[in-house]
Amino acid sequence: MRYLVMSTLRSKIRGGKRAGLGMIQTPKPQRKRSKTAVKEEETSSSPSTFHTFHDPADVSVLRSKLLGWYDKEKRELPWRTLAVTESDLNIRTYAVWVSEIMLQQTQVATVIDYYNKWMKRWPTVQDLAAATLEEVNQMWAGLGYYSRGKRLHEGAQKVVSELQGQMPRTVDSLLKQLPGVGRYTAAAIGSIALGQVTGAVDGNLIRVLCRLRAIGADCTSPAVTEALWSLANTLVDPERPGDFNQAMMELGARVCTPKGPLCSQCPVQAHCHSYHKVHVKQEENSRKLLGKPDRKPSALPDIEDCMNSGTCPLCPSQPWDDELGVLNFPRKPAKKPPRVERTLTCVVIRPGEEGEDEYLLTQRPSKGLLAGLWEFPSLLQEEKSSDMKQRRALCAQTSRILGTHLTDSLLQYVGEVVHVFSHIHQTYVVHSVCLKDGDAHAQTENAQWLTRSALQEAAVSTGVKKIMKLCDSVQSQKEQTSEDGKRPKKDKKPQTCKKARLSAANGSRQLSLSSFFKTVKQEC
Repeated sequence: MRYLVMSTLRSKIRGGKRAGLGMIQTPKPQRKRSKTAVKEEETSSSPSTFHTFHDPADVSVLRSKLLGWYDKEKRELPWRTLAVTESDLNIRTYAVWVSEIMLQQTQVATVIDYYNKWMKRWPTVQDLAAATLEEVNQMWAGLGYYSRGKRLHEGAQKVVSELQGQMPRTVDSLLKQLPGVGRYTAAAIGSIALGQVTGAVDGNLIRVLCRLRAIGADCTSPAVTEALWSLANTLVDPERPGDFNQAMMELGARVCTPKGPLCSQCPVQAHCHSYHKVHVKQEENSRKLLGKPDRKPSALPDIEDCMNSGTCPLCPSQPWDDELGVLNFPRKPAKKPPRVERTLTCVVIRPGEEGEDEYLLTQRPSKGLLAGLWEFPSLLQEEKSSDMKQRRALCAQTSRILGTHLTDSLLQYVGEVVHVFSHIHQTYVVHSVCLKDGDAHAQTENAQWLTRSALQEAAVSTGVKKIMKLCDSVQSQKEQTSEDGKRPKKDKKPQTCKKARLSAANGSRQLSLSSFFKTVKQEC
């Protein structure tokens, strides 16, 4: 029995050795993979050589050309100058942070003046932390997206109270510790102020990278987003990360623009797949027009298209449009139309103590649209409500703020002002009312009276300033009509108002808003 067991074991061992040799000499045939597995492998590998920079030499040349162009052509901007000249790391990081927040959704030309005033008033994070939110809103007024200023203020207070006054020193800590700082902003501050080697993908870089590598899928999709960040991190220059990221932004802002890109002036044109694709398509179309047979261009095989364009998550799902050219990239999803709103607004005026008229303003809630800013008494207009009912509702709202009773007959219609936010198409339906001396004082907590000059400096939105301009324009037209000797229709003004108009005409060609409301007051 023992002999049989040992014999069997030896046979199995010898068989195992032979089987092992057989595996080396003649491998087992692989099981046939499913079509899904093959497609997934092709999708993950093939597109990468087309939609990425896989050749280090290419990357090196692109860096050199782009930075050379940037050194010659860059705009001198105050935040760039400060980032280069400021030796204090804390101040430098703070200064870049402020600029990046201001530049969100706002053009460079608009930001420059705001940035200079801001840095002059609050040159350090400690100075900003000591300011009030009212002062911050006042400084931010007119710049738009007002929650940005509030988050800057909150961030400064957090740095002083929780971080011992020291700005975060890494991209990760910037992202985690500063309110309102996202992935791009943290990367931009980290590379520009702190010299950290990281790419930074903003709107300009999305456009540039999509065109360079012919990425035509929805640029807001997760697959494209991650591909673009991977590209940015591959390309960023390790010796000059901040300059490289700013060079890419500059290229997108001035050359590779959303419409009418200046491809002939692009320093990295030779690396651009979309530019090459345009020329390939032009050659093909020319041959068709001349009746010549199709032939492959003398370029590298398949350089104008992705090998797996049918399954690649980065290729466009829509067909190529010859008229668009490089504008085929990137493809953005259709924007949702803005919400349409109509808001009733009442400009209330009273004589001031020192002879200058004053305007009633109320403060908006601390959260939501235009949080904490000041505006004229306003009321959202209901869709299915008559004009008379809406007028009475506005009158009641204004009476509540004033703590007195106004009749809707006192409200004078001025006109309409359109102001478009990113997601709201707002129309202000403007009325005015003039109060007599000692008639009323604001009775609510969040209300105040401001002179015309103080109002212009207060934390008010662009919409409020547009309303003021409308009132000025209407009064100017009334005055011009009066000077031309044409009386407005249904003019039943008393003789005193006529004298006031004649007196104003002798002194000035154009009445101020205050004079206009004084005239309205006499009519009351």
